[in-house]
Order: sequence, then C-alpha cells, then structure tokens
Amino acid sequence: MVWRRLRKDKKGAIGIEILIVFIAIVLVAAVSAAVLIQTVGFLQQKATATGRETTQEVASGIKVVKVLGNVTNPKTNNAKIDKLAIFVEVNTGGQDIDLAATRIILANASKTVTLFYNASATSKAFSCNTTGLTDLFNDSNPAWKNMTKNSTDDGGPTKEFGIIVLQDEDGSLNEAYPVLNQGDKVILTVNTSAIFGGGLPPREDVTGEVRPEFGAPGIIEFTTPPAYTTQVVELQ
Repeated sequence: MVWRRLRKDKKGAIGIEILIVFIAIVLVAAVSAAVLIQTVGFLQQKATATGRETTQEVASGIKVVKVLGNVTNPKTNNAKIDKLAIFVEVNTGGQDIDLAATRIILANASKTVTLFYNASATSKAFSCNTTGLTDLFNDSNPAWKNMTKNSTDDGGPTKEFGIIVLQDEDGSLNEAYPVLNQGDKVILTVNTSAIFGGGLPPREDVTGEVRPEFGAPGIIEFTTPPAYTTQVVELQ
C-alpha cells in the first residue's frame, strides 16, 4: 500500500469560473430571500387586515328591540299607521355603529324603500333626549316635526329617518355624528305616511332591516293588526 502525504507547502487554486458561479449563487439566494421576506410581510399584513375586517363584520351588528306604530283615526275605516318607531341597540359585544351611515330598508307588497340619515337634515331629524314614551308620536317632537315630507315618487326628496335618543351616557349620539355604542338606546323614526302612500292599512305584511355600515343588520318583520283599536300598536 502506497501512502501519500499531503504537501503543506502548496495551495489549491480555484478557477475564476467557479468563483463566478459561487458569487451568482450567493446573489440569487439573496434576491430570493428578499422577495420571500417581502411576500411574507405583505401576506401577513393582508391576513391581519382581513382578520380585523372579518372580526368587525361578525362581532358588530344592530339589534331591533321592538317596533311601535302610530295609528291615525283609530276605530275608523280609514285608519292607517302613519309613523313607525323602531327601537334599536348595539348587539351584545358589538362595536360602535355610525347611524349616519346606517340605512333602513322597508318593503310591503307594492314597493321597497331605502331611508337615509341625510347629513343636510341632521339637525332637523335629531331629537332631544327623552325619558318617556308619552309624547313619542307627538308632532311637536323634532324627530317628526322637522323631518322632510317625502314624496312617494322616485324623483321626490331623499327619504330619511329621524332619531330619538332614550339613553346616551357618553354623549356619542350628537347631531352631526350619531354614533351608537354599548348602553345607548335609540328610536329610529319613520314617516310611513309619506313613503307608503298615506300609511300602512290593516293586514299589511312589512319586511325590512336596519343595515349598519358594518356588521349584521337588525331584522324588521311584522304584519299590521286586522283592525286598529288604539292609537299606539306594538308591531314587533
């Protein structure tokens, strides 16, 4: 067996070609790493934003507690519901809701209407705080008195709803930016006489929703009584 000893007085030589290949590999790895890091960062931000939006959509929402109607000329043949009072709150654990961006959608057998909290009519549609329901449908209440008398035609004025604040400890429900949050209790006022051609007659099926900008809508669904015997009726 022949033993070969390594010579320590000589050094190996690397060709320039191998050096170029090595540098190219390093550069490609660096570029790939940079692209990968950038992609991962972008995906992380998108995932965070999507998760936040999904959480907001699922956790938020508005709840319709009840719906009351005001009857004109009860106990007569021409009795109709000319006003609706929709009691709403934030869903348990839900986030704040901007009522200025909320829409009320109502439909009967003949038409569907969408009501807006019109910014130009904010101060008119807004009502003072009240603790009772004795004068809820009183025409002198700003929520009814100052509301636009909407036309039933498509080319008429913008259909809108008003607000009566029942409870607002933190003052978030101001006229310009009405924000509904936990603990607030609000009535949304609707002039059904203007939007449904004189009002809602007996045995009328009405469906709809109170749709916030984000979150689950509050459902409205009721059938008016077969006869109107009192001025205020509970519909839902």
